[in-house]
Amino acid sequence: MRSSPGSARPETCSGWVDGSMALEDLYREVILDHYRNPRNRGHLSSPDATAQGVNPMCGDEINLELTLTDGSVSDVAIDGHGCSISQSSASMMTEAIKGKTRGQIEDLVARFRAMMAIDPDTDPGLDPDRPGAVLGDIEALQGVRQYPVRIKCASLAWNTLLEALSDQPD
Repeated sequence: MRSSPGSARPETCSGWVDGSMALEDLYREVILDHYRNPRNRGHLSSPDATAQGVNPMCGDEINLELTLTDGSVSDVAIDGHGCSISQSSASMMTEAIKGKTRGQIEDLVARFRAMMAIDPDTDPGLDPDRPGAVLGDIEALQGVRQYPVRIKCASLAWNTLLEALSDQPD
């Protein structure tokens, strides 16, 4: 066994400390995975809804395309560039909205905004005993709350999603 950097606690070669991986490290890995291997990247041939989001503070850009079938998102694609937080958040969002109706998406966005402390009066409904059980990989972004300037990076894709849906009939 060896010690983790900055820690006197022993760590096995798999990265586990005292039988469990630190939650922050796990979240960091989830964010980096979505950044390095973005889901639903590309373009749709005939999207029903599109929107572009830009965060001029740091240069993040998201292009979002949706295909809607019977009131649900049947396909989604993202393109753009930016920091790991904005791009991984967009990737996570695309996975979470497939198959969802507008109402379900609005509920998901409300939970995300509550988790990020953008809407502090809304309970995100997270289960602290089961990380990821409610919002899946999206919960990895909750550490961003500690860095208020980065909240805009994390929320860019979600705001772009609401913009794309705003032009669609209910």
